[in-house]
Amino acid sequence: MFVGIDVGSTAIKLGLVDTKGKLVSYFTSPYNTDKISEEQIEQNPNDWVNLILKGLSEFKNTYPKYELSALSICSQVNTHIFVDQYGDPLLPAIFWQDVRAKNEAKEINDNINDEQKISWWGSPMPIDASHAISRMLWVKKNKPEIWKKTKYVMLPKDYCIFKLTGEVSSDPLSNIGLVDNNLKYIDALLELVPDAINKIPPLKKITDFVGQIKNDFPFKGTKIINGTMDAWAGILGTGGFESKKNIYLSGTSEILGINSKEVKPTTGIIVFPEYENIKLHAGPSQSGGASKLWFCNLFNLTPIEMNKLIEEENFNNTAPIFLPHLQGERAPLWEPNLKGIFYGMTSKTNKANLARSVYEGVSFSARLILESLEQSSGCINKEINCGGGGFQADIWNQIRANVLNKKINRLTIKDPGIIGSVGIAAYGSGIFSSINQAFEEIITFDKSYEPDQSKINYYSNLFEIFKDLTESNIKISERFSKFSE
Repeated sequence: MFVGIDVGSTAIKLGLVDTKGKLVSYFTSPYNTDKISEEQIEQNPNDWVNLILKGLSEFKNTYPKYELSALSICSQVNTHIFVDQYGDPLLPAIFWQDVRAKNEAKEINDNINDEQKISWWGSPMPIDASHAISRMLWVKKNKPEIWKKTKYVMLPKDYCIFKLTGEVSSDPLSNIGLVDNNLKYIDALLELVPDAINKIPPLKKITDFVGQIKNDFPFKGTKIINGTMDAWAGILGTGGFESKKNIYLSGTSEILGINSKEVKPTTGIIVFPEYENIKLHAGPSQSGGASKLWFCNLFNLTPIEMNKLIEEENFNNTAPIFLPHLQGERAPLWEPNLKGIFYGMTSKTNKANLARSVYEGVSFSARLILESLEQSSGCINKEINCGGGGFQADIWNQIRANVLNKKINRLTIKDPGIIGSVGIAAYGSGIFSSINQAFEEIITFDKSYEPDQSKINYYSNLFEIFKDLTESNIKISERFSKFSE
């Protein structure tokens, strides 16, 4: 038996899984995200740890005779915790959607040319407000007393592992943007913020043993395998270990990826260092499921009620176009100042039209990422493997299939991060001889969605308008941000 843990953007998720990929038991619980302002968004890192322990206790109490072979954790990035010499937080965790460091990001990004970026990462990836080096500079400038006390700047999974084992480590894939293609920290980048190089955890492979659960915790003595970021683990857990396979994850944000050793440097796309014969091209959006949650809260709807609204709507061309830039945008635009838009509303526009346009707008955002990924990887497929909480609604899955013009295959277990973590734990603990073998054994799909050919042209034309609107939004976003301040 294995436990896979996903420290997600809105909730903790734990799965007790066997070597055939069967989900024996499941635990999930939400935690608060504090939106201090439009720019500052935070979480309490101890909420993650307390809920992990609660989930492990439930598994132990329900299955007292079970022994675990290993446990692994994946987590949200780029969320950062500044901790002191005892490993205690000096600040609340700075959430990945937080853009307080956008000015620091621009300052650093303006001092690095594309040639340097390509030499480090294989693509001209921008330094954005969520980058660790941007946050370090922000803390150094704005909270010098905190910076002075900071021993480590940690990611969520690394913080949780430290609390469970007492050991400090990280992995190179979670530190995308701080490491190069050789899986080493980039000294020249870290030196742009004095003393930053002394505040980073040591790196270990994602499949390395990093410690054992402390004696006073459930499943004491269980091996913990390092793990990695949620996107990389989730893409592995949805079949991304296979070469040239398209993957699409949907949670708070949309994340798309392709495993391809061919690299054509493409603006806005992240190319990970090669690991275990996997060369991952990826692009994360800023607001996927977050757009759905925003809409439901705005109209006091449950997600089921929102789905029903769209299902009962007579499909027509009156729905406006939604730009899901509620908190700026990441790939492939990397524009923190973008604002959300409903374009094309008339006196006939109703709540159901708006609901459908939210689903369509998020899907257009995914298509924008996918087109850049296809260019970066030199790989175009007719199918895409999908997983995550955002793929549990049939109506949205069909819209995605229509917008992307691809067959969608849905992962059986809705949390790809759990499956990804279990596969990493199973391989890292020696149960399987290769990472490919581990995932071939545990991954299954339960449903597919074919694109409706009668809607392909409609959505292709609408997507071209979406791109034009996005370009206009970029031009006016900075002016509007200054005005709204």
